[in-house]
Amino acid sequence: MLQLFETPIKKDNPAGRPMGKAALGQYMTSSNIAAFMASLFPKAHDGFHLLDAGAGEGSLTCAFLDALRSSDSPFPSGEVSLFEFDAAMVQKLEENTANTFRALSVERHICHTDFIEHATMLVLRKQRPFTHAILNPPYKKINSGSLHRALLRDVGIEAVNLYTAFVALAVALLQPRGTLVAIIPRSFCNGPYYKPFREFILRHTAIRHIHLFTSRTDAFKADKVLQENVIIKLERDAEQADICISTSTNGDMNDYSIASYHVTDIIRPGDPEKFIHIPDAQDAAEPLSLANSPLASLGIEVSTGPVVDFRLKEYLRGMPQDDDVPLLYSGHFNGKAEWPKAGFKKPNAIARCPETMKWLYPNGYYVIVRRLSSKEEKRRIVAYLVDPAYFPDAPFLGFENHLNVFHCRKEGLDKDVAQGLALYLNSSFVDTLFRRFNGHTQVNATDLRALPYPSLKDLAALGVWAKGQKELTQEAMERHLEHVLA
Repeated sequence: MLQLFETPIKKDNPAGRPMGKAALGQYMTSSNIAAFMASLFPKAHDGFHLLDAGAGEGSLTCAFLDALRSSDSPFPSGEVSLFEFDAAMVQKLEENTANTFRALSVERHICHTDFIEHATMLVLRKQRPFTHAILNPPYKKINSGSLHRALLRDVGIEAVNLYTAFVALAVALLQPRGTLVAIIPRSFCNGPYYKPFREFILRHTAIRHIHLFTSRTDAFKADKVLQENVIIKLERDAEQADICISTSTNGDMNDYSIASYHVTDIIRPGDPEKFIHIPDAQDAAEPLSLANSPLASLGIEVSTGPVVDFRLKEYLRGMPQDDDVPLLYSGHFNGKAEWPKAGFKKPNAIARCPETMKWLYPNGYYVIVRRLSSKEEKRRIVAYLVDPAYFPDAPFLGFENHLNVFHCRKEGLDKDVAQGLALYLNSSFVDTLFRRFNGHTQVNATDLRALPYPSLKDLAALGVWAKGQKELTQEAMERHLEHVLA
């Protein structure tokens, strides 16, 4: 029996006043989503101890118990531990769960305490009391110098926000073959900040099921959440097998579809970043067989634009003067370069001097991709060719920090390769691949390195073909790409 369930008054909330959902990064779960999450658990025939961390009003726990009650099997004995930090929410939690627990004779522990502080103490004591965990954790970031960050590191967990911390701790507290189901932002699937979390769950669990909402906003539309969310099911200390991927537009589940994928389709063998690729169950796109080269093998690099404008204010110019060189932002590109741009809100140039030279690239052929896209855009990756002919008198170019730049050792690419690379990156094939592991609007250099690429020879051939087209339409480009690389 766990003996640590108390209701302390927290130091950072001394009056026990309600903190509010937004302040805590907490969002409520709809009844449809809660019922679906509960349906993913295997039957608990031999009793259970459920963890609900960030319990809110108790909808997930109630859905879990309802699923057990509606089963043909006899209702098992069990207990539930619900963690909730917000004092006002604790009162609602007690009210909402009282009748359910009374009717089912399930032991209830409502824990008005800090889950991270409590859970890390249990992990240090090597306690693993839970057979099941169901979570809609808070989303807020964790400051690098905070107590939470230090406590998590004490138990070997590196987490940049609350949702990854809650899931990792819940995994750590699960018994062998215990099951966790959580609804969390999809952002953990890629990016360097989440790599320790991905490594943690892949080391300690098997991924059994991932559900993808194809609408970015509908899962938590009442709370105006713009995150793209997924539901993930993990099994502790289990062998990885095929992974079920299901999709629906939103939490209504009216257009639910499901497919099974081999684990290597989701987690690519040998990928040092451990990206998690989530194909849409309705997406039938096949890989292009000749697009299988890692970017590094081509001798091409991609880097974040080195010019951070607010750090170099004294060297920026509204319009170019004597020894100034172009400073390029995404706003300078709309189909082709427009520079200098009259009435532009950003500077058009940067001074060429000893203090700025290390931030500049020699004029040449580059491919740039915006680091930020909008959710309304058809493609996440929008690539542009930088042609030195656009800047005939400029010996160097400055690339602003909101651009990703494809280059060769900080110099330009071969002309045909650059043209072909831009064409390839703007294809629907690349967009499909990218969306499988990137669920937000940021496009980072690490993500671009994770994509497969055609060979230099094939990229150059694409560039030569593109130059020969009187009108290069998206449709013609897609058709040609599929023909030559399939």
